[in-house]
Amino acid sequence: MMTFQGSLKELHLPDVIQLVSVSGKTGCFHLDREGEAGSIYLENGRIVHASLGKLAGEEAVYALSTWSEGSFHFRPGDAAPAHTITKNNTNLLMEAARRMDEWRVLSKKIPSLDRVPRFQVPEGKQGQINLNTQEWLILSKIDGQADIETIAERLELSTFEVAKLLYGLVTMGLIVLDAPAPRPAAGPDEVEDRLLRLLERLRDEAFAVLGEAGRPVVQMAFAEADHGVRDGQGTEAVQSMCQTVIQHAAQSGGPDVQRQVAERFRDILSSWNAGAF
Repeated sequence: MMTFQGSLKELHLPDVIQLVSVSGKTGCFHLDREGEAGSIYLENGRIVHASLGKLAGEEAVYALSTWSEGSFHFRPGDAAPAHTITKNNTNLLMEAARRMDEWRVLSKKIPSLDRVPRFQVPEGKQGQINLNTQEWLILSKIDGQADIETIAERLELSTFEVAKLLYGLVTMGLIVLDAPAPRPAAGPDEVEDRLLRLLERLRDEAFAVLGEAGRPVVQMAFAEADHGVRDGQGTEAVQSMCQTVIQHAAQSGGPDVQRQVAERFRDILSSWNAGAF
């Protein structure tokens, strides 16, 4: 099963989607960028669903379209888990392209959405601040700890809308954007939890490819790996599960099925290594 993949530095997402949609393909664009993972689903060339973190539908498409770096790959045949988009491709991608152009301007003062806004009063302007209702609303959610994405969630607005408002506040000198605090190193319990989530993703993908016929072998390999992770074997238990399932895929389905399982496992492991889940 052929996949279409590449770098978002070289190809803009709306252009990539347009190339695939005109051929009437059904499948999913999987996108990864520094620990973030998103997806855009097509049915017969039409965009029907998208997700990125807590975003879904049109706003997820628009947010993903502003990514200027990261990677994408299109996997044919992946079915959409929901239908959240009714707008046609032309209007959707035109709006995405418009936001890309606008984001190029915004990014000059807002380099990333993980920046933490901090309020400051410019010297000589005490008592002379005139803002509209939305700008005051943004200021009310700034506490010096929440990043732009968190503020957008609290306001139930898109990150794009919040970035536009912050752009004006930064330009006026009322807001400074601090770099995010470094994340603490993961503790043993957190590492184990992440490995267990990884095993579940690998198991589900194996079920999807091998079907009911492969379920007993996959479930047994998963159970052994789950026990191994909880027993402190770490990534060795994950590798053992992958090898067992890939070998079974070769024996039961031949080289094509083996390659399909291996490719899906590789994609999941890449996302996990990038911190996507």
